[in-house]
Amino acid sequence: MPLPAPFSYDVKGFFMSEDYITEQSITFESGIRLDSGRILAPVTLAYETYGALNEHRTNAILVEHAWTGDAHLAGRRNASETKPGWWDAIVGPGRLLDTDRYFIICSNVIGSCFGSTGPTSINPKTGKRYNLSFPVVTIRDMVRAQKLLIEALGIERLLSVMGGSMGGMQALEWATQYPDSIASAIVLATTPRPSPQAISLNAIARWAIFNDPTWRKGEYKHNPKDGLALARGIGHITFLSDESMNAKFGRRFSARDGQFDFFGQFEVERYLNYNGYNFVDRFDANSFLYLAKSLDLYDVSWGYESMAEAFNQVQVPIQFYAFSSDWLYPPYQTEEMAGCLKELGKPVEYHLITSAYGHDAFLLEHETFTPMVRDFLERI
Repeated sequence: MPLPAPFSYDVKGFFMSEDYITEQSITFESGIRLDSGRILAPVTLAYETYGALNEHRTNAILVEHAWTGDAHLAGRRNASETKPGWWDAIVGPGRLLDTDRYFIICSNVIGSCFGSTGPTSINPKTGKRYNLSFPVVTIRDMVRAQKLLIEALGIERLLSVMGGSMGGMQALEWATQYPDSIASAIVLATTPRPSPQAISLNAIARWAIFNDPTWRKGEYKHNPKDGLALARGIGHITFLSDESMNAKFGRRFSARDGQFDFFGQFEVERYLNYNGYNFVDRFDANSFLYLAKSLDLYDVSWGYESMAEAFNQVQVPIQFYAFSSDWLYPPYQTEEMAGCLKELGKPVEYHLITSAYGHDAFLLEHETFTPMVRDFLERI
């Protein structure tokens, strides 16, 4: 369909081929006004879609990614790609997000480094990368930009918005800020506001980057390797659990090292080192910092007198999931939201999943919630 001004539409491929997925992008020249009061313009969003819109455009589901995720939700983009998209297990014909029935959309958030406007983008005023001149963005700003995308696709009302962790925060923002634009929300492993403990862990990760001399206050030519790897290692620990780390690593010492070598490593140390330095090759340090700030600033009740006032805006069913071993956003935080909605007489479901996988359980154990989500979508 033709798009009205001020949209410029750059389609780098097609919705979904039999073999490969192709990323698309759309640019909004007039941009958006951020919560900070600043104008971010132009704004580009990278996204992928799977399946097809029905005649009435009522079968669209928006899937929201977590902190360092991207729009590549499922499938492979080319023959050389060794791994499929990050939630491939639930997307496709006959799967939870059945592409024979639903039109699935996944958009990369602003502030990221995977095609959407962020600190790695070129500032049109200077012709150089934004770096730290990029404005601080909030979760609500991310959703504000996504709303433009959904409108540009000609969708008046999403069947559902679904996401875990930071993706769950985005789903909450859709439910409170654009209640007429969704028919339901599915929120996994998230929080109404990060706790001081969660904020402090992000603070330490930031210090790791700030103290890397190659960071140069964001004006680096190459990713600050050591600082970003350490920051990722700190963050990755919060995604796991004591039980899962015991099962995977125990107290095993690396077979490569002598136990009494000073720089010898336990297997868990070697894993964090490997994971951290691999991360440097795929993610930008400034984007990591900006998205961490977005997480820390998040509060579903921001701009309202209370959580109850924020949730009073909700008009559609919300399904919540918490995971028993998640210590980053523990179950009591989800229970607080579900309880508040219940007291307001809103349609809400809460499911506590017993899991040893910690915060990452929503990515690793989809089979634990698939039957309930499928039933929920059927009822919607």
